[in-house]
Order: sequence, then C-alpha cells, then structure tokens
Amino acid sequence: MYRLASVTADGTHWVLRRNCSVTPRQLGAMYGLLSVLSLVVAGFFWTHGAWMVLPFSVLELVAVGVAFLAYARHATDGEHICVSRGRLVVEREDAGRLLRVEFAGHAVSVDAPSGLQSLVTVRGEGRSAEVGRYVRAELRPVLAQEIRRALRES
Repeated sequence: MYRLASVTADGTHWVLRRNCSVTPRQLGAMYGLLSVLSLVVAGFFWTHGAWMVLPFSVLELVAVGVAFLAYARHATDGEHICVSRGRLVVEREDAGRLLRVEFAGHAVSVDAPSGLQSLVTVRGEGRSAEVGRYVRAELRPVLAQEIRRALRES
C-alpha cells in the first residue's frame, strides 16, 4: 500500500498540489464584487463633494488586483510524479510553466531529504529534479521511499 500515491493500470502516480482555499475563478468573482462595491461607495461620496475618495478607491483596487493576480498565478502550482513502464517522469507546474524531466528507471537514485527544509532529490542520466514541495516535511522521507519502491516494482 502507498500512503501518498495512487496506483492505476498505467503506473504509480503522485499528484502533489499547493493547498489553496480559493480557486482563481472564485478569486476573480470576489475581486469583481469588491470592485463594484468599492466604486459604488466611492461614486456616492464623489457625487456629494468628496472627490478624493474615488482616486483612492481606484488605487486600492489596483493594489488588491495585483495581490490577487500574484496569488492566482500560483494557485494551480503542483507536481505530478509518475512511474510507469520502467520510466520516472517528474512534471512541475510553476506559475503556468510546465517543467518536465524524464528518467530511465534503472538509472535513477532517489535521495531522501536531509533536513526539514530540503526536498527529495531524484538523480539520473546527468540530470536531477527536486520534488516534494507540496508535501509536509515529515512526509518527504515517505515520498522518497514510495518512489524507490515503485521504481523497484516497475
């Protein structure tokens, strides 16, 4: 049995994702609602002679929009590790960019993390990849053991 992986007919898979409570779509809807509400209040004060409220409201919405955009860019970050047919494939998505490294299973070494801040390192064929960013530090050695086990069984 694997704790972190799922086993299917085509191999063993680990799907590791960032823990985000709000999806980018929900964040966009929340920002739209916030914008409408803020501009309605600013418009009310502008019509009553407090014209400086509107520029500060727009400035606030720009600042919140930039923060929401930074959050949304990384909301779907994650790692997908697959051991199948004697191959190990590591895919990492970071801010919409997909990085993929593929190894021959027989030439791979999997190094468990040495400390709480270190990641699992996969080496082989002159390349390396670090995995386990989205796994709690105490579960990273378990991830390394599971990858080794899947490579042996494949």
